Amino acid sequence: MVGSLGMFLFGMKMMSESLQKVAGSKMRSILSAMTSNRFFGVLTGFFVTTVVQSSSATTVMVVGFVNAGLITLKESIGVIMGANIGTTVTGWVITLFGFKVAISDYSLPMIAIALPLIFSRIGNRRSWGEFLLGFALLFLGLDFLKNSVPNINENPEIMSFVERFTGLGFTSTLIFLGIGTLLTVIIQSSSATMALTFVMCNQGWIEFPMAAAMVLGENIGTTVTSNIAASVGNLSAKRAARVHLIFNLLGVIWMLAIFNQFTYWIDHFVTHHNGVSPSESPAAIPTALALFHTSFNILNVLIFIWFTPLLQKLVIKMIPQRDKDSEEDFRLKFITTGMLSTPELSLLQAKKEVQFFAKHTSKMFGFFRKLLYETSDKKFNKLYTKIQKYEGICDNVEVEITNYLSQVSQHKISEQGRRRMRSMLKLVGDLESVGDCNFNLARSVNRMREKKITFSEEAMEKLELMFNLVEESLEIMRDNLNVDEQHVILDKAVQIEDQINNYRNQLKADHLDNLSKNVYSYEAGILFNDIFSECEKLGDYAINVSEALKEVSSKK
Repeated sequence: MVGSLGMFLFGMKMMSESLQKVAGSKMRSILSAMTSNRFFGVLTGFFVTTVVQSSSATTVMVVGFVNAGLITLKESIGVIMGANIGTTVTGWVITLFGFKVAISDYSLPMIAIALPLIFSRIGNRRSWGEFLLGFALLFLGLDFLKNSVPNINENPEIMSFVERFTGLGFTSTLIFLGIGTLLTVIIQSSSATMALTFVMCNQGWIEFPMAAAMVLGENIGTTVTSNIAASVGNLSAKRAARVHLIFNLLGVIWMLAIFNQFTYWIDHFVTHHNGVSPSESPAAIPTALALFHTSFNILNVLIFIWFTPLLQKLVIKMIPQRDKDSEEDFRLKFITTGMLSTPELSLLQAKKEVQFFAKHTSKMFGFFRKLLYETSDKKFNKLYTKIQKYEGICDNVEVEITNYLSQVSQHKISEQGRRRMRSMLKLVGDLESVGDCNFNLARSVNRMREKKITFSEEAMEKLELMFNLVEESLEIMRDNLNVDEQHVILDKAVQIEDQINNYRNQLKADHLDNLSKNVYSYEAGILFNDIFSECEKLGDYAINVSEALKEVSSKK
């Protein structure tokens, strides 16, 4: 049974991942273009979950996107609600194909069609091949699962074990709800638990009301995955995962209040349309269960969609912002939740981290400029320590992003994705070097302060002009990082780099002339030379970033 469940899960995973490869960019654009319209969010959540066949995958993806700043907490609530409706499609697929049609008979021919596609050189065909193979394995697993569960007529002793929990009224409902929750937490897939529940019903192990209680438990258990993903995410990601938990818990609570009446209504509806009652025939239970799951989730969304702002306020109170300055902390922000459901989406996550990295290395240059004019010893030391701390973090962030990209590279990605990954591997090293340059500049200023060296007003004006050029080159670098590689403008970056190089040459000539005329001491001259030379180096690393980005779109 465990092996059959493993095959079912593996088939679902393969089918889900291959569909995300085929439609990954479309899904990304849909989620990224999310508006504050909660109804559109519900439709998006439903669509994505229907495609990937896993509400856990959708909610983990949403938590990752909230963590990455692609969508806001408010926007994520609608998507999470929609995901709950989308996951009901699995129940209908199992009901219509798994029990009513011997789909496993078609599994081997599907695998035969899938294999040549999997060995195709064209990525899109490979993905469709993986989808067919996953689909075939999913239903083979379901078929094995049905056969591995003992028949109740041949093994009546099984019923005696289950009967202990079925005649306890409302307590029985709570027990089976707990079983459904626990199974989903262990298996980490509500779809797999649902398949198991459907098979148990089909074999007559449990009656329809108890199976419905298990389905409610699965709705709670599925929230665990997103909360685990969010545990290492940022504040917004934690809040998004908590919304999922609260939404499902509140839904289960109101359903428990009318549970007997609701299951009776479903029983009556199925009997009226099918002519067979789920309370009399185990064969009718899967249809009744799929209808129960769908109607419950649709009603739950229709009730709580009007309370979206209230849910948002509730989770903000539950998980408050503890430190006002925490958002300013320079740390890993976007790749802390691990890889997203596909390598292509993970590359997008990595790019967000690179953009965040660039923002803080640019900030360091601003800190250095402040440091140069700081007169208070206390403020100077605090600022210098901050630059030193940032430099250490730069080293760690470079290693983390590189390791993350190496992890992504082990999976199948498109040629465009591979070029994007190589580009990021190059430019993270340059961004780390920008951090090093900023720290070297700060060290030069610290030496000036220790030796009580000051520059003349004319020398400071010359340096200010160099600083402005470097500031501009960093802005261009960040602008290029914040757009799609197709829209990277290299001309402006080259132009400003030429200006920096020419001005560095001019300052070098002036410096040698000033030394020969004893305009300033040799020691002051060395520090002056160190500062403008380091600025020129920093400009080199900034243009390297833009060039690495341009390579992605220039290679065909």
